[in-house]
Amino acid sequence: MPTEKDKAHAFPAGAAQPATLQPPPVTLLDKYKGQDFDPIYATTVTVSGGEAERGRASGLARSEDGNLDVKLRLPDALGGSGGGTNPEQLFAAAYAACFHGALNLLAVKRKIPVHNATVQVSVAFGRDPVDGLFMLTADVRVRLPGVEKNVAEELVRSTERFCPYAKMARSGIASIVALAA
Repeated sequence: MPTEKDKAHAFPAGAAQPATLQPPPVTLLDKYKGQDFDPIYATTVTVSGGEAERGRASGLARSEDGNLDVKLRLPDALGGSGGGTNPEQLFAAAYAACFHGALNLLAVKRKIPVHNATVQVSVAFGRDPVDGLFMLTADVRVRLPGVEKNVAEELVRSTERFCPYAKMARSGIASIVALAA
């Protein structure tokens, strides 16, 4: 639980403090019956090259709303200096956060009490044996303390079918790459 000192540091005097954090509504689980993709949230992150003019080695990643503003650094294992985050860490964090949220939504809908759940995602960057270039792998581990094993297994399988990141990892993603004007 944050102390008053923590709150004061995070929100200087006069700054607006956010409302109490709330989970997303269970209505997000309602089935969509449209014919086309229907975006309910979109964001844009821009990466610039930084000092080495290479986004992966020295870049800056900033979201359009300013809530994400991180230095990117090539990890030691890839010959970099470290000292910042990297795309694999950001992907692992996003995947874990999405899976955790989806898991909890499904648990609430099914009236399964879940407390202190954790989702750990390990992402590896490596060589692709098919084309000789690169690929990512992701290993997702879910801990559901106090939930019966058979119930936990079914909840994890259902979450895997529902979570957009798990679906993307399994089936790919619609992606358009184009030169900006």
